[in-house]
Amino acid sequence: MMKRYLSLFIFASLLASASAQQQKVLKLTSQQIESIFLEQNLDLIAEKMNISIADAAISQAKLWENPSLSIDGVNLWSTSGQREGEKEVIPPLFGSFARNTQFAVELSQLIHIAGQRSKLVKMEKVSKEIAMAQFEDVLRGLKVELRKSVCEFIYLGAYRNVLGTQIKSLSQLIETYARQVAQGNLSKNELLRLQAALFEVENELNEVEAEFNGQQKNLKSLLNSEPFITLEITDGNKTIPDPEQFSLIELATIAMDSRPDVNAAQLETRYHTRSLAYEKAQRVPDLTLGASYDRRGGVWGNFIGFGISMDIPMFNRNQGNIKSAKLNIAQSNYLAQKQQNLAQQEVVEAYQNYFQTYGFYKKVDNTPLIRELDGMFDIYARNLLDKNISILEYIDFIDTYKSTKQAWLTAQKNASIQFEELQYVVGIEIK
Repeated sequence: MMKRYLSLFIFASLLASASAQQQKVLKLTSQQIESIFLEQNLDLIAEKMNISIADAAISQAKLWENPSLSIDGVNLWSTSGQREGEKEVIPPLFGSFARNTQFAVELSQLIHIAGQRSKLVKMEKVSKEIAMAQFEDVLRGLKVELRKSVCEFIYLGAYRNVLGTQIKSLSQLIETYARQVAQGNLSKNELLRLQAALFEVENELNEVEAEFNGQQKNLKSLLNSEPFITLEITDGNKTIPDPEQFSLIELATIAMDSRPDVNAAQLETRYHTRSLAYEKAQRVPDLTLGASYDRRGGVWGNFIGFGISMDIPMFNRNQGNIKSAKLNIAQSNYLAQKQQNLAQQEVVEAYQNYFQTYGFYKKVDNTPLIRELDGMFDIYARNLLDKNISILEYIDFIDTYKSTKQAWLTAQKNASIQFEELQYVVGIEIK
């Protein structure tokens, strides 16, 4: 029995601990969210390592080839022909080392005479620039994902409050109507209509809560934060700039210089140009310098010699790799041009979408009725209780309230998202 109580106590403690963790609220501004994102996002950390990997490749390319040492012709034991009685034929080098032993030692060093090593270093440096551009592109993509998620998060939080206002008003009316029905002053049909309207709003709130939780998960994943916290954004209302203050032509021009994917495509051409120079250098055969020592292997008892060797470029002059490098240059030029055209098309599309969504948002935002709706809730509720309006008119009002508020919040969210999309395709923060 004691063990059972102990198990129940531990289980209750774990539940209490998990509940306490779930109730932990982290309030952040949009700027603080981005700062945490830049420090903790795992995709960014992993992608940034590619730059260090490229640095390591540059260091490796700078290294000389290792010298080669070979020892051969060693007799591990002496034969009877190497002795005449007890007389020693081959004396030791020192002490008793190498007595009656013949061997040869050769030391060689490969030398590139056409600057292959320096050309390879230049290639790897361009690879590092490509890695940096790719990191910037990943950062750009993750940042716009983060900002769009923040926009959705703010919208869902605001719309949740709209539904909460409806639920509060309907719940208060239902309490009053329930007392009136109990006293026989009202029919149950009217109470049922209000309860049906409440259930509909509560069902929609559950769906919004599920979407809100999904955005919570997405934001916390991007921030690499603890799973048992609840995020709150404290600066939900941000100014959305007017698109008319921006020049479409200037934005398209800026994109050519600032977008990392365009830069990476141009760097690919540079890389293949460096590769062509490297492959052409490979046509020139390398030299191998060598020094050798031969003990008792020839006419002289101790022979020291020097040599040089190189391939004769008769059949293989690296023709295939040179041709491949030339084709890669032509291909990368086409792809770079395609990327530039795509970037400009994306800027035009994003600007037009932003212009349209912003125009609709300002139209809705400038409607005076939007800001009067919250104050009208109590008025309609009192009029319903005073029998000045019917229950159908009241339900029609709350439906209108919800759809109008939703349209306003959606227009605001879409304008914010389209602005972030415009900044994404331009490649910089638009001021």
